[in-house]
Amino acid sequence: MTRLFTGAAAAVTTPFSKDSVDYDSFKNHLTYLKKNNIQAFIVNGTTGESATLTRKEKTTLLSIAIDVADGDIPVIAGTGSNNTQESILHSKEAEKLGVDGLLVITPYYNKTSQKGLIAHFSAIAEAVSIPVILYDVPARTGMTIAPETLEVLVKQHDNIVGLKDATGDLAHLNRLQYVVDEGFSFYSGNDDLALPFYSLGGHGLISVIANALPKEYQEMYEAAQKRPKQAAQINHKLFPLVDALNVDVNPIPIKALISHLGFGEYSLRLPLVPLEKDAQTVLTELFDHTRKDG
Repeated sequence: MTRLFTGAAAAVTTPFSKDSVDYDSFKNHLTYLKKNNIQAFIVNGTTGESATLTRKEKTTLLSIAIDVADGDIPVIAGTGSNNTQESILHSKEAEKLGVDGLLVITPYYNKTSQKGLIAHFSAIAEAVSIPVILYDVPARTGMTIAPETLEVLVKQHDNIVGLKDATGDLAHLNRLQYVVDEGFSFYSGNDDLALPFYSLGGHGLISVIANALPKEYQEMYEAAQKRPKQAAQINHKLFPLVDALNVDVNPIPIKALISHLGFGEYSLRLPLVPLEKDAQTVLTELFDHTRKDG
């Protein structure tokens, strides 16, 4: 099984100008990420405010990402929702556009059982031929993918190739690893746990902070493979900024940094609202200090 990517991928933010998507800034940001060694674009995910994007906006964003990637790095589309038929529709559209893979979250709000999870993910995986990465983030969905559920899904569907684990539970990762073979990919969804995740055999990170520090996060991954002391030093340098992003709900803080870098206005769609000016200043000053020390 060939992995879609290893190392640091960016869960890419979506810039807005007033209430419209700023496609030029989006393209410029992607170009910056690619030049700075990001390993994959994750588009239309939580960090991209997918819940408030229209179908047309999502399609345009994916088209731009495919154009910038130009076959050099994979484009992975967030197509999951709590509506299975809608997820299938978006997944088929993304496949037709030419994305390299899909990221599909567990259903939220209405939730489901583990039996329902198998049916939900199976229906989506069977509707497409491209790789599917499952996304487990119980803080946002109120449920977790059980090891037994993952085992069934992977055995039944060859195109379910990975899992983004944002449970924050490293023991849970061990349990999941036990039920799949070595070719299955595990990606951390928690920036603050990237290094210990790698030490347990994780294959990469689908990152929020890599939107602003792509090169540094890929360097940490590469160091973790052979130079653990250096990886720990990089992690030590970056951790205060990662920790500071907890000041508010993602993607509110990271979008302040992306705007600070020059990729569009600091704007979000309701119900998300920007940080207060003082909080923005604290965050951007810490970011500048982190980059300077690097």
